[in-house]
Amino acid sequence: MSDVQQPKVVVIGAGSLFFGRQAIWQMVHSPQLNGGTLALVDKDPQRLEKMGRLAELAVAEAGVNLRLETASDWGAVLPGADFVVLSFAADTVRYRGIDCAISEKYGVRMCSGDTIGPGGIFRAMRELPLIMDCVADVERLCPAAWVINYINPSAVHGMAIARYAPAVKSFALCDSLHMPHVKIRYAKHAGIIDAADEWTAELDAAFDLRIAGVNHFTWMLRGAFEGRDVSAQIADSLRQDPAYQGMDGDKGAKALHNNAIAWQLYEIFGYVPVCVSHTKEYLRFYQGHGVLPDAIPPLKIWETETRYARHEAMWRGVDDYVSGVKPMGDFMTAYGPDHATDVIENMVGGLGRPFYINTQNRGAVGNMADVAFLELLCDLDMDGPQPRPVGDMPRGLRGLQEIVLDTHELTAEAIVKADYRLLRRALMTDPLTNSIADADAILGELLAAQRDALPDHWYMDGRSPAFVG
Repeated sequence: MSDVQQPKVVVIGAGSLFFGRQAIWQMVHSPQLNGGTLALVDKDPQRLEKMGRLAELAVAEAGVNLRLETASDWGAVLPGADFVVLSFAADTVRYRGIDCAISEKYGVRMCSGDTIGPGGIFRAMRELPLIMDCVADVERLCPAAWVINYINPSAVHGMAIARYAPAVKSFALCDSLHMPHVKIRYAKHAGIIDAADEWTAELDAAFDLRIAGVNHFTWMLRGAFEGRDVSAQIADSLRQDPAYQGMDGDKGAKALHNNAIAWQLYEIFGYVPVCVSHTKEYLRFYQGHGVLPDAIPPLKIWETETRYARHEAMWRGVDDYVSGVKPMGDFMTAYGPDHATDVIENMVGGLGRPFYINTQNRGAVGNMADVAFLELLCDLDMDGPQPRPVGDMPRGLRGLQEIVLDTHELTAEAIVKADYRLLRRALMTDPLTNSIADADAILGELLAAQRDALPDHWYMDGRSPAFVG
């Protein structure tokens, strides 16, 4: 057990539907957390009121002593915080749609548009300045707190905090490798267990699964059960089931052809990609340049209207609980643990469970720099994450990783320093860029289209194509 018992957790961006509801669920269910404090912060008063009311109803339904705070200004609730979770986004559905549509005009196809390519760079331009403002206030108001970044591009934001606010304790998360679910998923692909089998501590210990890489560009470097390599069986299972659908039956751009692509990449590189819904966007193969084998079409770009509809449906679900249309008893069984609150519970309780964390390499991947910001299986307690050794990154994959890292590092540096030349260099380094002229055109059009969402300095530098003089 750590010295911090029943912690104060501050969630900045409580209106995040992909995190806020599950964070509330976990905070009321976890004995390590449900006697502490949950502070919800959101600039949208209606969303803040709804999530605050949902939390109040969940606390009452569970009969726990979780204290609740709500605020539109994080400065009001940061004092005393043990954990600060960053989960906000500025009208991300709209702007990701703009990023993807303009980039597609110049031959850059993004199925997600929030991590690599012009979409990743511009999302960081929108979010990172506010992140750094928040981190500065954390250092001033609650310097012992852990900052957990949950905002894409996770690696860009995580490395920016680590490099430019080194006094702040921080790491970054992505729920694509949430444990133990990711391990169970590949155990099923390997034939170790069937769908109905219970996952046990003995099975977990016998299945040696090692995953590493930059966030959203991670690969299975080892998959062995009782010492026997099962990675070929896993890949073959993906080949036999090419009609992958994403969570909740999603047939959108991020879910299309993922298993077929995973098999193809395994054939090329000899290792299974484990976050294909994003990884396929990092590679030039699926951009529509040249002939694609095996009937895999170019990437379908991210669907703005579909995502709007999905968000509206999710808010209707919140409204139903808050209004009493649905009983809170249903809420208590409809959701489950979230990655961030699982990690916090583990740190506070000293539970000893490993999790995939985005953090500095520190020797885990032997042939990459110690400061390389990678997603790695880590042991962690209140002293923070300690990556477990993985081995070397295979040649070929290592080169691709370094290009992504350079793109992310340049993006973070450009934004923190407000330097257009570095921003342009980041896009020219990006693996999706094939034309200098097209990249410059994308920069100019996206700067013009997002004037209301970006800091003024991008429009006050004579080197920028959006210079307004």
